[in-house]
Amino acid sequence: MDESAQPSAVGHAPAPGAPAVPLSVLLADVSLGLRRIAGPAEDRLVGTVGTTEVEEPAPYLLSGHMLLTAGVRLPQTPEGVDAYVRSVVGAGAAAIGFGIAPVYDEVPPELVAACDLHGLPLLRVPRETPFVAVGRAAYSAMAEARNRELRQISAAQSALAAAAGRPDALGAVLHQLSVHLDAWTALLDPTGRELFADGARPAAATVQRLRELTAQTVAQQQTALEVNGADRPRPPSSAAEHHTGSHLTVHTLPGTDRATAPLVLAVAAEEPPTAVHRSVTGVAVVLLSLLTSPRHALGADARSAGALVRLMLGEAPHSVALALLPPDALSGTRWIVVHGRHTGPVSAGSRPDGDPVQLAALGTTLGTSYLQLDGVSLRALVPEPRESGPTQPTVLGRQGWTFGFSAPVPATDLAVADNQAARALRRALATGAPLARHQVQDQSLHGLVAPADAEALARARFAPLAHAGTPGADVLLETLRTWLSLHGSWDRTAAALQLHRNTVRQRISRVAELLGIDLQDQDVRMELWFALRWLPGEHTWRPA
Repeated sequence: MDESAQPSAVGHAPAPGAPAVPLSVLLADVSLGLRRIAGPAEDRLVGTVGTTEVEEPAPYLLSGHMLLTAGVRLPQTPEGVDAYVRSVVGAGAAAIGFGIAPVYDEVPPELVAACDLHGLPLLRVPRETPFVAVGRAAYSAMAEARNRELRQISAAQSALAAAAGRPDALGAVLHQLSVHLDAWTALLDPTGRELFADGARPAAATVQRLRELTAQTVAQQQTALEVNGADRPRPPSSAAEHHTGSHLTVHTLPGTDRATAPLVLAVAAEEPPTAVHRSVTGVAVVLLSLLTSPRHALGADARSAGALVRLMLGEAPHSVALALLPPDALSGTRWIVVHGRHTGPVSAGSRPDGDPVQLAALGTTLGTSYLQLDGVSLRALVPEPRESGPTQPTVLGRQGWTFGFSAPVPATDLAVADNQAARALRRALATGAPLARHQVQDQSLHGLVAPADAEALARARFAPLAHAGTPGADVLLETLRTWLSLHGSWDRTAAALQLHRNTVRQRISRVAELLGIDLQDQDVRMELWFALRWLPGEHTWRPA
């Protein structure tokens, strides 16, 4: 007999999503008295239990079937028993339960040998245990397992829904998904670049394979859409792969149009996905799709339209700002101005401001619907969070953007905050950090000088720059301010202002010449720094 051609029971299981119970659960039920007498020791999933007393039972069996028989039509020769077991294994049966009496007083040794040979668990069913009791116990355990799965799904759905309502919704949803799947989860762009992630990070090779699987899945989906040519929303697609001990799955998020490549949910787990995992992942895909949709992130609603009308009809910005807030927002809400620049790679013929998915992801990440994208530059208004500050630098950096954040200010000081954000962005670009924040210290030397006196001193200190000629006093002041903020670094200042370092040197030398100072003197630098902070439009503090 050619054993290489024999079917094997290993790997057979009930259909995905079908209720099943491990064989070990039935063996552990003392009321049944079942005992394994042949076959492999590993557990098997039993999806159905039935009695069959025919010579060829295979046509009547399902994958994961536990065949109960008393041997009424069992072949009488070793060759016949071997063929019988082979056909049962080929049908995908999980096990055979052989009942003692009324035909046999004990399990035939030929059946034991054949089950050992073909890797099929063989259970001895004692005389006092009716087959119907085995079926009842199996289906009762299946029902309990199904109820347990439903409870797990319900708990996970509740956690995901609550996470979707948080200010950091994308990261919170991924965190809950990671917890309930016991896996690493990530939101990737169509090229496989990581935007958000949570959970224990797998090996670099595994992450790289997930990126490749993402790119392949998106490309296949794009090809399918081009072939069928149907004018409809993008359908989701998924792919799975086993890679060096990890089970990898990727799911594209349903798109709102066919022209934009989708974002992708990637999962790397040590265990294969269960029915619970698949259900929970499906909920997460829907939530992430909603959270990254332009409609959700851009918040097109009556408040925004009403504020625009009021602004166009001549109302002051600080009055209009309150109209952008929800009705239950506190009247004293302050705002953070954000400046950004896309520093990551841009695909040919594509710009960030032409990608609604990226725009939506940015709005969700920053926690605002008030965004302006112009090529690779961004400006945004963010209501000051009540609980915590804006998104963490690592999250923003993964999206290929560099950001500058102003200090929180009332609506009346948005112009000042705009300057703060612009300078913070230049500092972040110069230092290579994903973001920089304008820092405000309540207890400082500013509080020792009356605002009016400080402003007068600053005006007088920089008055000689009025005679600077080209490029003008404002340009020289901004160059000086950036150079001082970067501790006198020529290269960083040049990078921040997008100038040649020699141009920076010439401007700083011109400032020193006009003011009649030595910029190598630290006391002089400190004096100039405070004077710059006291110039009109540079501060948000008010006279007491």
